[in-house]
Amino acid sequence: MKLKSFLTLLLSLFIINSSYAAANPGVRTLFLNNKAVICAINLRTFNAKDSNGNGIIDNDEESGNFINAVERLDELKADNINTLHLLPITPTGKLKALGTAGCLYSMADFWSINPQLVDMNSSLTPEEQAKYFIEECHKRGIRVIFDLPSCGAYDLFLSHPELFLKDRKQLSIVPSDWTDVRLFAVGKDDNLNQDVMEAHKRYIDMILDLGADGLRADVATIKPYSFWKELIKYTRDKNKDFLFLAEASDSWREPPSKYAPFTPYNKLLEAGFDGYYGSFFNLKDWKKAEDLIAHIQFNNKLLNSYPENKSVILSFTTHDEVSPVVLYGKNFSVMICWLEATLPYNPYIIDGFQTGDDYIYPWANTKAAMTETDDDFYFVHRGKMDIFNFSRKPGGKSKLINENFKKAFEFRIKNQDLIAKGTFTPLKSGKDRVFAYSRSYQGETIIVVGNLDQKRSQKRVIIKVSGINKKENLELIHGMPNYKTKKNKLYTDLEAGEIKVLRIADFSI
Repeated sequence: MKLKSFLTLLLSLFIINSSYAAANPGVRTLFLNNKAVICAINLRTFNAKDSNGNGIIDNDEESGNFINAVERLDELKADNINTLHLLPITPTGKLKALGTAGCLYSMADFWSINPQLVDMNSSLTPEEQAKYFIEECHKRGIRVIFDLPSCGAYDLFLSHPELFLKDRKQLSIVPSDWTDVRLFAVGKDDNLNQDVMEAHKRYIDMILDLGADGLRADVATIKPYSFWKELIKYTRDKNKDFLFLAEASDSWREPPSKYAPFTPYNKLLEAGFDGYYGSFFNLKDWKKAEDLIAHIQFNNKLLNSYPENKSVILSFTTHDEVSPVVLYGKNFSVMICWLEATLPYNPYIIDGFQTGDDYIYPWANTKAAMTETDDDFYFVHRGKMDIFNFSRKPGGKSKLINENFKKAFEFRIKNQDLIAKGTFTPLKSGKDRVFAYSRSYQGETIIVVGNLDQKRSQKRVIIKVSGINKKENLELIHGMPNYKTKKNKLYTDLEAGEIKVLRIADFSI
């Protein structure tokens, strides 16, 4: 081949690859540009086949696994999900356990796949099944981040005591009330435990080999700054676009055990994490609109204080949180949908939220006929996704929530640059329980108004918006059509828990 033709071919390949990369950015790029839409799933229940409808997966039924999970990927793609957060896929502890299958966060080893997630009828090895699932995700433009548990199972302590912290009697240490796990002996910033570090690097090597795009570090605060700095560098040397998301919050002030170190959220970001959880899960407790607005402003200031890009997830609901439906009913979930769709961070939900699952299991905390652990009770946290047993596929029956979820996330995708890049401007409402803000980008503006009071309506809400004088210029995206404009003000009433979204073309705030 002549040199000119060869160079032309190389240039063509470069352009093709560059175009593909631009159209299919890695999850870290998506996340840092506030364009990751994340859904957390428990593979053990994700596509469980509860044929008799009793809510538990009996011996003759099929629990969720890497193979049957593929059946639901098109559903997630249609819901505009572009990133999956896989709750832990490592083997679960069976001793001093919680639940009949073992807690997903009670990690029995760092270096293998949980056999509970393997389709025994498949000829593929566990690793091949995991790779097949991830490849199918990637075919659909869905990225996959894995979960790294923060502690180890008692089973792992017995086989590898060198990895664990011990008290004066050489007994393993239980963090807080997490009775089924034990603290790792991570060491201190100037003296890390290399056995623990090597175990974590082995885990990184495993998930990289499987094709993982990123990692969510469970309770990242209980490992030192230098530990994460070394592990993140080790990983990024192998994959520079690998996402590191810290389960950490600005509202967390102390470790879950006096024996554990504590690295706050800001130091974790300095160590190399791309983002953290923030405190959006406190929405359920915030009594005043200024609490929500102040937290958004806090995050904007924090994330802009680093020389490299950082972001945050909208953690209104996680597997550690009680279902919004249980807390305040369907309208609260609808409010969360539209906050996820209009705020300048990365939306995050758990499987079942999109249809209003209450995560209430009729058999919860009753004695089980059979168990894989030394616990013969169906241990469950009321109103939270089950991570302890072989339970039904997540999902509710709320048409209202599902329709709003689809509409809200479609709106976010269609207005991606406005939501991801637009200005955030708080607006005054004159009501303690009513929040209001605008997002503007290149001549397009949306106004969001919401009532945090889930029990009482708010009458005659007046939002000050300079320059807004004609109602006909407003397009109602969501909410009741009971609003008007006059002399730089938007007037409306709000039902209990109602959120309104309005769009204005050729207008900026």
